Amino acid sequence: MQTFFIIAILVLGFLITFQIAKASEYVAVIRGEEKSRKQTNKINAFLLLLFLIVGLIGVWYCNDRLAGKILKIGEASSDHGILVDRMLKYTLIATGVVFVITQGLLFWYSFKYQESDKRKAYYFPHDNKLELIWTVVPAIVLTVLVGFGIVYWYRITGPAPKEAMIVEITGSQFKWEYRYPGADKELGKKYYKKINPEEQNPLGQIWEDEFNHDDVYTSGQDEPLHLVVNRPVKLIINAKDVIHDVGLAHFRLKMDAVPGTPTTMWFTPTKTTEQMKKETGNPDFVYEISCDQMCGAGHTSMRGTIVVETQEAYDQWFASKKSQYAMMLEAKNPPAADSAGAKPAAPAADTVKGLAQLK
Repeated sequence: MQTFFIIAILVLGFLITFQIAKASEYVAVIRGEEKSRKQTNKINAFLLLLFLIVGLIGVWYCNDRLAGKILKIGEASSDHGILVDRMLKYTLIATGVVFVITQGLLFWYSFKYQESDKRKAYYFPHDNKLELIWTVVPAIVLTVLVGFGIVYWYRITGPAPKEAMIVEITGSQFKWEYRYPGADKELGKKYYKKINPEEQNPLGQIWEDEFNHDDVYTSGQDEPLHLVVNRPVKLIINAKDVIHDVGLAHFRLKMDAVPGTPTTMWFTPTKTTEQMKKETGNPDFVYEISCDQMCGAGHTSMRGTIVVETQEAYDQWFASKKSQYAMMLEAKNPPAADSAGAKPAAPAADTVKGLAQLK
């Protein structure tokens, strides 16, 4: 029934519009084509000027009222994000000035120079000076913007610093998974056919590779990604099934996660999570990892979080984690209960090298 009413309203609206158009034609015939055209031109000229004024007021009003609700992500929280914001600012200033001038003149001229019997339109087919101005000036402005863009692009996409920490992010429908290298600062090799969550190998790590023995795995469903403030981080990005995209709005960065083709990006977080809570006035603030590529029915729920903390806090957190290799060994060979019936504590990540001998 609701669909029927919607269709009926649309049909009725079309008929009303059609009848108004036909009535306008009849009025034009009665009054005379030329007189009707002149009257229509006056009305349109006034409406164009009114549209300009009301439109600018509406833009200002919406921006003033909704500024805190639209893209409320605050200032960039990474070194590269600052460059992105700066480039966006320069571009908006340049294009904004041109927009205001050209649109203002467009609507004002439409009103001021409407058809009049007292004025004859001046026609000129060519003006070298005018063409030189509107060609050279935009070319200079665009050259400056492109120059900034190229410099920033190579800075953002260049190689990560040698001291950068490494973290692997893997996307799958519909979650994120993370892997951190241990003391060797190297991630072990993986092979997709080795993926077996039941045997504590959710990423397909090759256990014969010793670099895998101290790698720490965490699931984004259980805890956030941990990064260190003011320390560069290189993200190695993968996907298990379809194309995903690591979107870091607060850091102003994003990169596709492609199955079988690892991608990378790097940046330096400049604000801790606690700092952002104070700046935003939101005690529940978290840095977010969103999937910015449509990846299936659960795409909108594919969300992860990031904790940016001090080096001391990160070290303390990492020391409390077991390597995935140790988790695998425990799953295969559960430790026997002691006389009190309690199982001994599992080894921490820094003692995992000794576990390699149990293999």
